[in-house]
Amino acid sequence: MMIAGVVKEGLRKELQQIGFDEVRFAEFDLPISNRLREWVEKGYHADMDWFARTIEKRLDPRQVLDSASSAIMLGTNYWPSELSASSQSRWGKYSLYRDYHDTILAGLRKAASVLETGYGFNSQDYRYYVDTGPFMERGWAAASGMGWQGKNGMLISKKHGNWLLLSVILVNGRIERDHPLKKSLAGRANRLELGTYCGTCDRCIRACPTDAIVEPGIVDSRRCISYQTIENKGVIPRWIRPSIGQRIFGCDICLDVCPWNRFAKSGRQMLLESRYGIADLTLLEILTMGIDHFRDVFRKSPIKRLKLRGLLRNACVVAGNLNSGSEWLQSCPSDWQNPVREALLDLVDHEESIVRPHAIWALYRLFGSAITKDLSPKMKTGQDEWALEEFDWWEREFEGRS
Repeated sequence: MMIAGVVKEGLRKELQQIGFDEVRFAEFDLPISNRLREWVEKGYHADMDWFARTIEKRLDPRQVLDSASSAIMLGTNYWPSELSASSQSRWGKYSLYRDYHDTILAGLRKAASVLETGYGFNSQDYRYYVDTGPFMERGWAAASGMGWQGKNGMLISKKHGNWLLLSVILVNGRIERDHPLKKSLAGRANRLELGTYCGTCDRCIRACPTDAIVEPGIVDSRRCISYQTIENKGVIPRWIRPSIGQRIFGCDICLDVCPWNRFAKSGRQMLLESRYGIADLTLLEILTMGIDHFRDVFRKSPIKRLKLRGLLRNACVVAGNLNSGSEWLQSCPSDWQNPVREALLDLVDHEESIVRPHAIWALYRLFGSAITKDLSPKMKTGQDEWALEEFDWWEREFEGRS
């Protein structure tokens, strides 16, 4: 089976009508260039062990779908349609929608139906994923000409900037490839380089407050704010907490600063369901949030996967970073220090042990050694080693200053 010419363009149009903003095609005749194995060997994947376990599948799509010949690369524009959502920096922009894994998955199911009813495929002839399968979406999207992998490691589109959510359908049948953006690389997609259209620009590298982009296109997850606030399920390292600033879930810094975003406009959002109201939550609301309120506010949101303990942990870090330039202070009462102090003291006794050391850290950051008199009694009753270590660290810190 070979889909080409008018038939291929008909397929593209049908998939666009489902709601995908970009539809491109790649062939698996040659592997794409990548540094995945090196990235894992250097430990840049942190504790995301699924990368290590699935390297071979990620390097060879035919280990995912036997006899796979082509990929249908799909992009969904998630640039917010409201200024308040696009200008805020507390939440990764993709999190201000109903979980895209669910809504785009519904689009993929419709796409599969199109393949079966109109193009002769059956259910054994394809596999589809939205950011969850062992497949290198950005590399193959670049090979298909959807964009290129920028120095921030993300796919950058001339039309949509940095704001495409990627999904893929692997198929057994062959679909004529689309060419990469650089015509000189047509037929040589495996030679694509990071930063193809970035030129000498390195704004993303310079803007990262934790130096997570260790070289163009290569991100050390251990230093990445998105990793630390989402994927890390344990204690956030003390050294990185100040650089997290006001970011409570994810980080868009290296995306926001990219000059290619000047062309970005809000997409049709046919496969997205906006939840922009999340950005209106105050820090105090989050610090004092109970499980029922959490479930109600974040139902069907990607933030729900963080669980309440993760959200409270991150909120404590944000509280510890409150200063005159903090976004959160705009929604705090004029006497914010007292309610924040009380909320954090309550969290020192939270049932989830992962919350406690971050609450202690925030209290010392905000109130200095004076908070010891309130914390000392709490350290004598039922505290775990994380909380005790944090308390002891600060006590030694202040002893060293005296």
